[in-house]
Amino acid sequence: MPAASTREFHPELLSRREEWTAWALALAVGLALLVLERAGSIPLWVWIFWGFLLFSGASISLGNWMDRRTILRLGSDSLHFENGLRVVSLAWSAVREVTVLPARFGRTVRVRGDSAHFEFMTLGELRIQGQVRGRTGFADGQLILDDILSKTRLDLVEKSKDAYYYARG
Repeated sequence: MPAASTREFHPELLSRREEWTAWALALAVGLALLVLERAGSIPLWVWIFWGFLLFSGASISLGNWMDRRTILRLGSDSLHFENGLRVVSLAWSAVREVTVLPARFGRTVRVRGDSAHFEFMTLGELRIQGQVRGRTGFADGQLILDDILSKTRLDLVEKSKDAYYYARG
């Protein structure tokens, strides 16, 4: 893709506070398990709780790691998506369908091509008592979606409530 005609987008990054909290709790419970193990038997539910905390920390860390490596590039002849685990490059003519689905925060956009697919989130805001406490997804998500639909020239095939399905006619 020529650099002059390529626009690059990155998602909003969430605070890492929840990640550090999950790891701190897992460490605290792990240390408590070491102390309690010397005192006697530990109930199974405590081990399960510790496993849940470890899983939570790992899941949140993976999500944050992927978000920090996510790039969506829109060029004159193709689009490119990568997130640390997945790399997809599609020519505009290779995009076969786009599905837009409501999500808890923002909307999920699924882009499917001849040989690959990816999805991204439009901007979603976490509001608590009327104040924005967090943002997720791509701030320019609607602009990205509009550009994809414009350059692929897909037709609206089905609309159901807040869900949209676009495909080649």
